[in-house]
Amino acid sequence: MIRFLAISFLAIVTLASCSLKTTEGLRQVHFNKEAVGNPYFSNPEIDYVYKAKIEVYKKNFGGILIIKKTGPESHRVVFTTEFGSKLFDFQFEGDTFTKHFIVDDLDKKFIVNILKDDFRLLVNEKAQVLAVYESENHRIYKTTSGDRFNFYFLEDETEQLQKIVNTTKTKEKVEIDFTSHEGNIADFISIKHKNIKLSINLEKFKNE
Repeated sequence: MIRFLAISFLAIVTLASCSLKTTEGLRQVHFNKEAVGNPYFSNPEIDYVYKAKIEVYKKNFGGILIIKKTGPESHRVVFTTEFGSKLFDFQFEGDTFTKHFIVDDLDKKFIVNILKDDFRLLVNEKAQVLAVYESENHRIYKTTSGDRFNFYFLEDETEQLQKIVNTTKTKEKVEIDFTSHEGNIADFISIKHKNIKLSINLEKFKNE
């Protein structure tokens, strides 16, 4: 009896440790939507300009971030100081990533890979849906990205994208939060990592 209880307890602990908080308490529902979209950087006629703050392991970088859609599956992401000195310049074309430039302080392989993954997730416009969940106020679309998953949180009434959570099978890794008052343009964007000291905060640039 004691052995049975011990095995049961271990099984419960193992299952709890393997469950994602992202889907905890959510109800899985049937769906007929094949793809979920991110509209915030989809217009090639707009230069998306943000005041940016990037914190990487106690190093802080501030300036202007510009995101430009340059083709059907292409985006250019450029980060400069307020005086115009370039900090990094990335290009995404489908699955191809090009590092045109990055300052020495950020030019570490693991940092470049993290920034690459963050901005690829940020500008990716469509992802194939694997499953759909419902909460009180959101419909959550599960998608896949390599050996990880992305969960897109869309507000029920407006169907506006409010959050993307990037996970492994058992742990949340990155969260992107969007605040938008103009529909398809995000006014504020926050990118936070759960297990490393890297965060990115973007505020839509307003012409004075």
